Amino acid sequence: MARTILIVSATDAEAGIVESIEGLKPHNNCFRFHGLDISVLVTGVGTVMTAWKMQQWLSQNRLPSLAINIGIAGSFRDDLKTGDVVIPEADCFADMGVETDSGFITLFEAGLCDPEKEPFKNGWIHSDPLILSRIPKRYRQVRAITVNTVSGSAETISKYVIKYNPDIETMEGAAFFYICSVMRIPFFSLRSISNRITPGRREKWDISSALASLSYSLHELLLIPEMP
Repeated sequence: MARTILIVSATDAEAGIVESIEGLKPHNNCFRFHGLDISVLVTGVGTVMTAWKMQQWLSQNRLPSLAINIGIAGSFRDDLKTGDVVIPEADCFADMGVETDSGFITLFEAGLCDPEKEPFKNGWIHSDPLILSRIPKRYRQVRAITVNTVSGSAETISKYVIKYNPDIETMEGAAFFYICSVMRIPFFSLRSISNRITPGRREKWDISSALASLSYSLHELLLIPEMP
């Protein structure tokens, strides 16, 4: 039986890079690539739509051998440039919490959730270290945060940097991590940098360059024979 891969993305543009992979062929409502059966799921933007669409798909299909989240991301780091492709090692729901007189605290800090209850470890969800060990070292492993609102003000950016010391920001990553972890699905995430997170306008994003890099990297990683 062929290994099955579920590729999850938020938008059609991100999912579209899959079809550009050389050697990919349509096969039984999915794709065939070097012995892999690849399904592509477009969820929509955000954690709620990601969780709903993934759970809906998983309830109707056999669990995949591996799930891969692909997409663009914003960078908090000067040394992560547009088009760089990174692997989130850990992610969290960064803006889920409680506002207090002294500032924002997480649900864990408020005592509303257990930071060590599976799949969390100290409030973070981690990717499988065995899978990460099989990914070439040139792909930088990063700490990600997931937010419901893209950061665009100096105040918000500073808040996240101080609290989480993140490398990148997305709007879906932690939901993907959560679903895969509780369903015991091997997984990793592949994100390409589209912009530096600074106060300013979205027009500064270079989505086309980010998607081109993402396509190349996904092609390479799908060819790793040791993946589940």
